[in-house]
Amino acid sequence: MCGIVGYCGPRRVVPVVLEGLRRLEYRGYDSAGIVYLEDGRLIKHRSKGKLANLEAIIDSALAAPAHIGLGHTRWATHGAPTTENAHPHSDCTGDLVVVHNGIIENYHSLREELKDKGHTFSSETDTEVLAHLIEECLSDDLVSAVKEAVARIDGSYAIGVLWAGLPDTLVAVRNQSPLVLGISEDQGTFLASDIPALLPYTNKVVFLDDMELAILTADGYEVHSLISGTVVEKKVQTINWNAGMAEKAGFKHFMLKEIFEQPQAITNTVSGRINPESGMVDLPEVDLSSEEIKNIDRIFLVACGTSWHAALVAKYWIEKIAGIPVEVDIASEFRYRHLLIDDRVLTVSISQSGETADTLAGIRLAKKLGSKIITICNVVGSTMTREADGTIYTHAGPEIGVASTKAFISQLAALFLFTLFLGQKKGTVSAEKSREMGKSLIDIATVIERELPRIQTDIRKLIDSFYDCRDFLFVGRGLSFPIALEGALKLKEISYIHAEGYASGELKHGPIALIDKDMPILALVPQDDVYQKSLSNVEEIKARQGRLILIGTEGDSHLQKLTEDIIYLPRVADEMNPVLYTIPAQLLAYEIASRRGCDVDQPRNLAKSVTVE
Repeated sequence: MCGIVGYCGPRRVVPVVLEGLRRLEYRGYDSAGIVYLEDGRLIKHRSKGKLANLEAIIDSALAAPAHIGLGHTRWATHGAPTTENAHPHSDCTGDLVVVHNGIIENYHSLREELKDKGHTFSSETDTEVLAHLIEECLSDDLVSAVKEAVARIDGSYAIGVLWAGLPDTLVAVRNQSPLVLGISEDQGTFLASDIPALLPYTNKVVFLDDMELAILTADGYEVHSLISGTVVEKKVQTINWNAGMAEKAGFKHFMLKEIFEQPQAITNTVSGRINPESGMVDLPEVDLSSEEIKNIDRIFLVACGTSWHAALVAKYWIEKIAGIPVEVDIASEFRYRHLLIDDRVLTVSISQSGETADTLAGIRLAKKLGSKIITICNVVGSTMTREADGTIYTHAGPEIGVASTKAFISQLAALFLFTLFLGQKKGTVSAEKSREMGKSLIDIATVIERELPRIQTDIRKLIDSFYDCRDFLFVGRGLSFPIALEGALKLKEISYIHAEGYASGELKHGPIALIDKDMPILALVPQDDVYQKSLSNVEEIKARQGRLILIGTEGDSHLQKLTEDIIYLPRVADEMNPVLYTIPAQLLAYEIASRRGCDVDQPRNLAKSVTVE
């Protein structure tokens, strides 16, 4: 949610900041703004809506001889998405500006206190409080003023501050909201809320941790701990992404490009971690001994949204293959129940960004209760990976489309690796079964790459009578049930069609009342161990004149008796069906949304990285 970009260095600042903001558009936002220092005064531009609106009003500023500034894309929390509420926000003098991601929980009491002291507010936001609070604390030392101000605020925040009185310096603070510094010997110093904003200029980064303050100048940076007050030596990390990886490469949308990148994402995630001959899995980064694994009584899988659906698939895998009881929790609910967790429980968090606020809060609580933490994540150096006892990186590369595709597939690949790893360590998987399942995981990337163009063609042929529907049901049994949930989520996210996913056996417990000749139902019916049960549920839908779309196994002639709208997929190992059957569900959502003219990559009201609770 929201995007921060800052720069100080030899380049003209306005083009640098705008390019960074463009690369953060995927995070979700509804207004944008920029500020830069020129001839000793701060010049600020803001607009509601997309970044193009901001660019239209500052075209002449692109050539401004300014070399330090901040930019921001805002996702509205406190106050409507208006120009007045857009960042940056100023103090009373106009000489100090702040950009901010997160939520200041005690902003109301601070606002009233500052108003009593004569401060005048011009927005409805919680962020503006920060500008006035720093002003109240400021004499001639900006760093001390920022430290004094943030000591008074409660909540989550990533903050960038620029003051005309210190014209060559940016100050940044992080607490429970991501901030990363970009380091370059000759390009200057960069600040951003996510890595893609930095990639055109540098792949050398420093991740700030909670309660750390950074001082940025064109010549370098310094990081202070807000807890100890001392200077912190930070590790500079090299990111193996490049700017081109975040371009569309000829595809109409990032989402479609990322769907077609999924075979490579799977390959990148499993390569080097599984022996193709034996199927043996090596995950040294997990850092769990055989003895520790044998002592695990239960596993909690904690995630949000699409990652939660990946966790639901993993529950089936882990319980069947590794023989360990698994509980799957929506992270936003996890820490609010009475958790029965101790040192014999393993908690696994799943997150594309590694910054998801609810998931972070959950694993921190689990850790306090004695659990070891393993994180499955796509972003090197993210907060979740730094706080976990072990990490399995998914190596999907940057995912720009807000609706997750290749990150989900990569999570499934990583979770299956983890499942095999657990089973092999516990001795619940034979050598022959390890070889068989390892080969099925390695081979699924090739199957998907071969089938993707044909599936897209088949989907395009059948959506003519479905793209303008108001409602949709997705159903599946066993391993197909979480994919029904994921398919429904994708459709509602990007096409704004109301869609729900159900376990097929639940239809008769209520949802079947919705079925009539106008209700489309997509049913996942692979020829697996629950095929006959799934078929019976489809027959129930057919008997009530539901408009069926079936996704099933090649050669299953029975499906043709039920509907003409069928997507056939090749037979693969049952364990790999969730990975394969995700593809047509994603493409159905994409093609319908594209046909409806929706903003596929940046759907309304959504943010890529949810960094507030």
